Amino acid sequence: MVGNSDFQTISGQDQAPELQEIETPEGELHLRFFITDDEEFALPATGIRRIIEYAPDHITPVPNVSPLLLGTLNEQGRVIWVADLGQFLGHPKPMNTDRAEIPVIAVEEQGTMLGLAVNQIIGTDWLDIEALVATNDPTDVMAPFLKGKWSLGADQSLRLLDHIAILRSARWVA
Repeated sequence: MVGNSDFQTISGQDQAPELQEIETPEGELHLRFFITDDEEFALPATGIRRIIEYAPDHITPVPNVSPLLLGTLNEQGRVIWVADLGQFLGHPKPMNTDRAEIPVIAVEEQGTMLGLAVNQIIGTDWLDIEALVATNDPTDVMAPFLKGKWSLGADQSLRLLDHIAILRSARWVA
């Protein structure tokens, strides 16, 4: 194989391979998603256990629970409660479940796992925590569950959710 001419360099001289410069990402990794068509949110990747998409008929409704809960699903032998994140955050309309699949973000803290049903998952992005602006509007029903927001320009913002505050909320009680 060493004698194979395909592996020999030009005129027999060794050449140093071109080094590719690898950029180190700045900030922390976050998952970006939409709850409604125009409201974008993010969650820290460190709190996300998995991202799954299920057909609505795979989410089993449970009677006599909080109306914020769509039901449960079985993911690899573990039962996960699935919540309508939009309704949890105060949106008047329930999630449209008349579609092929519902994206669910499973968050976990100290053994408690909850699936957060969202409208659309955008993907992951490295976001600068230093650029996060605190949101201190006490009239905002989302305020207890927000860590802050990033300005995206042109009256758009990306809000960072606190998954631990969501998991520990008293709103889950029917």
